[in-house]
Amino acid sequence: MTIIVYHVGEHDGGFGYRLGDVWSETYPDHGSALAAAKSAAQRQHIEGRDAEIAYQLADGRWQTEHADGGDRPDTEVVDDE
Repeated sequence: MTIIVYHVGEHDGGFGYRLGDVWSETYPDHGSALAAAKSAAQRQHIEGRDAEIAYQLADGRWQTEHADGGDRPDTEVVDDE
């Protein structure tokens, strides 16, 4: 099973959460960022429909793959503060 870990910490003059190297929007305080990270983690558990998704890779190429709407990851929120 895939595990997605959101990290909460200082970001861009405020606070935010990140997944890997990608940060969320900036929140004015730690509590707001932590609540947003927990909400994002919970939404990962909601099943959806199967879909074909496309996204751009770091080298500029596009990747397309099939996403199974019932294949949901485990999630975790880590407070880096």
